[in-house]
Amino acid sequence: MNIEIKDVTETRKNLVVALEASEVAAEHQATVAEFSRMARLPGFRPGKAPAALIQKHYGKEIGEEFKQKVVTKAYRSGLEKSKLDVVTVTQVDPGAIDVNSAATVTFTLDIRPIFNVPDYSDLATEIQPVEPTEAEVDQVIEQLRSERADFKSVERPAQKGDYVKLAYEASVEGKPASEIVGDKQIYAKVPQTWEEVEGENEGLIPGLGKQLAGASAKEKKDLTITFPAEFPAVPALAGKTATYSIEIFEVRERILAPLDEAFFKAQQVENLEGLKSKVSNNLKARKDYENRRAQRQQVTEALTAKVDFPIPESMVEAETQQVLRNFIEQNMRQGVPAEQFEKDKKELYEGARKAAAVRVKTQLILAKIADQEKISVSERDIDNVIYREAVQTGTRPDKIVKELTKDRERLRSLQQSIIFDKALDLLVSKAKVSTVPAKS
Repeated sequence: MNIEIKDVTETRKNLVVALEASEVAAEHQATVAEFSRMARLPGFRPGKAPAALIQKHYGKEIGEEFKQKVVTKAYRSGLEKSKLDVVTVTQVDPGAIDVNSAATVTFTLDIRPIFNVPDYSDLATEIQPVEPTEAEVDQVIEQLRSERADFKSVERPAQKGDYVKLAYEASVEGKPASEIVGDKQIYAKVPQTWEEVEGENEGLIPGLGKQLAGASAKEKKDLTITFPAEFPAVPALAGKTATYSIEIFEVRERILAPLDEAFFKAQQVENLEGLKSKVSNNLKARKDYENRRAQRQQVTEALTAKVDFPIPESMVEAETQQVLRNFIEQNMRQGVPAEQFEKDKKELYEGARKAAAVRVKTQLILAKIADQEKISVSERDIDNVIYREAVQTGTRPDKIVKELTKDRERLRSLQQSIIFDKALDLLVSKAKVSTVPAKS
């Protein structure tokens, strides 16, 4: 057997494996022998039927199995001789495979890039103070009171924080909006709905709540709404200016829940001091988590900037498809129509590919660090992941275990994810930390 390696790119090679006629013939003999042992032919005990008869009965199956065996032998032997570190087999050209002839099989392979891991000690990271301010604690308590607020009907004009009950009907350039919004009629005409006045979160119609301050019950008026240039919920309204004719039915004032015994009991504390302490601890834990996440991002960016190497095309393409799948699933859940993805297909693919290239590069570096540091996956690591998934999805842990047992690729992916996670934790533990003032 001879092998030849031809460069396609730095990370893609053609491995050409030439088998001698005797090696090919040996694979054919082995295939026929296997069929002979398993064959059940009338008048013959298993394994005793003549080879010619076996060939006559199972000629097609033997031929297919024989060719597969030759390809497998060529691949295994070629890898052993070449010592290539293969990440993906992108193509196999078996050539002509005949019983009494030499065979040449060509494999197109993506290989793991060769690079030196840069120094990953003392990577600079910045975190923000975790101790919450009194204003932050007070803001959370106000939010808690707001969540249990009562709403009282008032006769005065609407103010910030009030809720207004109204009806609206929209037109765009003189035409009823109902003719252009398709099945999203909620953007065109609603007989009755509630809208917060100048609320922190934008309502369904962009800018509608900001124009309701001063409106009174029984009042009718026209409001001008300009939709953003990109409006995935209803692309037909993107960049358009619409006139919304509204009728106000009622104004209600938000009355925050009082800081009384019932409120404290609902928050599982005894008094205001206890509530402030609980809120403060929760805020500190959240800031700790955000700092940790920011550090992971910072060490990743610092590390990838320190080294450059070619990335296997097949890995980038596979990751690109994964990024696209996640993006589309997430946006479809938010109501973005499928036609929008088709329209933005080119831009979406380019963005996903760019993100995928960074991810793959990061994973290759982390894998090498994990290897150097002898980071491994323990049963406890897998148990923790299964427990978290069970809590998040409401699935029984034993069901997840059963699924993982059946799906070896999913299990391998999970183990790899744990390895990357532990490698990142290691980098953060070795990082240089500076505390900077919180951004306003």
